[in-house]
Amino acid sequence: MDKNQFSKNEQLFTYLISTFQSSAYIALGKKENPITKNIEINIEQASYYIDLLDMIKIKTDGNLTEYEEQILINTISELKLNLISENKKQAK
Repeated sequence: MDKNQFSKNEQLFTYLISTFQSSAYIALGKKENPITKNIEINIEQASYYIDLLDMIKIKTDGNLTEYEEQILINTISELKLNLISENKKQAK
């Protein structure tokens, strides 16, 4: 889809979600921390970003476009799967 097809608010919402997603991936050690240039794992911080996305989902229920809702659901699901995987690695 062409990004020009989306309203400004849809673009901003998608940017907000992707910002939390990127932060969660950094905390899960899936991306390099841009400040330290290291791969660092912080499960608590990753959980916090996932909780923020869950809160956004609850607070915006019924107020999102179908596209926005799917982006949010998919992002939360993907991050939760990565969190479970990382928790399993940490438990070993």
